[in-house]
Amino acid sequence: MFENLQDKLQGVFQRLSSRGKLSEADVDAALREVRLALLEADVNFKVVKDFIGRVRERAVGVEVMQSLTPAQQVVKIVNEELIATLGEPARLNLDGPAPHVIMLVGLQGSGKTTTASKLALFLRKSNHRPLLVAADTRRPAAIEQLQVLGRQLDIPVHAEGTDVPPPQICANAIKKARQGAHDVIILDTAGRLHIDEALMDELAQVKAKTNPQEVLLVADAMTGQDAVRVAESFHQQVGLTGLILTKIDGDARGGAAISIRSVTGVPIKFLGTGERSGDLEKFHPDRMASRILGMGDILTLIERAESTLDQEKAQRAGERLLAGEFNLEDFLEQLGEVKKLGPMSQLLEMIPGMASMSRSLPPDLTDQQLRRVEAIINSMTLAERRNPKILNASRKRRVARGSGTTVQEVNQLLAQFRQMQRMMKQLRGGKGQRALANLLGGFR
Repeated sequence: MFENLQDKLQGVFQRLSSRGKLSEADVDAALREVRLALLEADVNFKVVKDFIGRVRERAVGVEVMQSLTPAQQVVKIVNEELIATLGEPARLNLDGPAPHVIMLVGLQGSGKTTTASKLALFLRKSNHRPLLVAADTRRPAAIEQLQVLGRQLDIPVHAEGTDVPPPQICANAIKKARQGAHDVIILDTAGRLHIDEALMDELAQVKAKTNPQEVLLVADAMTGQDAVRVAESFHQQVGLTGLILTKIDGDARGGAAISIRSVTGVPIKFLGTGERSGDLEKFHPDRMASRILGMGDILTLIERAESTLDQEKAQRAGERLLAGEFNLEDFLEQLGEVKKLGPMSQLLEMIPGMASMSRSLPPDLTDQQLRRVEAIINSMTLAERRNPKILNASRKRRVARGSGTTVQEVNQLLAQFRQMQRMMKQLRGGKGQRALANLLGGFR
């Protein structure tokens, strides 16, 4: 999402680092480029002006001019001020007696219904018992979509069709939640293609009937400054407690994510990072700032791995690696685990130093190549996976035909696998084995 902004900011910082000591003129020239980069990324101009002013005030001060590494100090200041602009991290308000009501609002097409199911799954993983409520009676497809998502995730959905008024549906859902011991209710309210009086009246009635602890706006980050204007309007007329930015995995310029907190004063609570049911992350301003500056987001990657990967499988694979028994069947299983974490390009961007590099990597490191590797291994027999040494020329031709690849690609995969096995042999002795054993201990 922040590709262009990352590239431009890193270019500015590299030029600063080549200067050694910085003058006030150097800082001003660099900040002019930062200002242009932010404006091109669709950041609100008032936010840019305020941000640049704060950075300049600190950057021409003693902490930079007398520093041994002035360019690094400028990066540090930009990072800290970016975090301040993005706001403090905010948690969901689930205090007080249950059931807790979370009301989702937003325009049609922002991903509200899908986000409702993602939020329900997120809460269930945190030991809550959510109930989804289909309160968008203007769009029958939204009711059906929420019911389908509820069945897929095994989360109950309260729906009463399109004839009952939404405020009454939501009030009935609260009664049902008390009877069914649900402690969180998520209201999927109606959206429109634009903000109108009828929409706001309906939302106000739902809010009055249910007294929600949270009123969260689901905003499409790809709409740029429109998302900021929509947030302002909803906040003025309904009173928001938080924001959920969706589609941040898209190719938007990223300005909405940076501007929306400063302009509205409403905290961002979650980010929609993909289309899968688990692609909802808590918003951490410091991690977002790191992504924007191309410094990665290793903490989110670790959290995603801990919540997604099968730790027993990981430990078993590690033990087989140590014992020298790791084969292509194990490798295929681990590829499946890695795919659960999300697209490879997204994972690489979270690794420090890999954000810009990931966009220039050769195609053999893309998700498409991973699918080809899977196809090659799946075209082998069980005996071939367990003992690749038996793959002679005729077997390789059969595997290539079955996987839609070439014999050369099959040979490449086998060569890479043999190289990995050799590396594991070297690690199995002495310090290498102890290091691996310590690493595996973290999965227990």
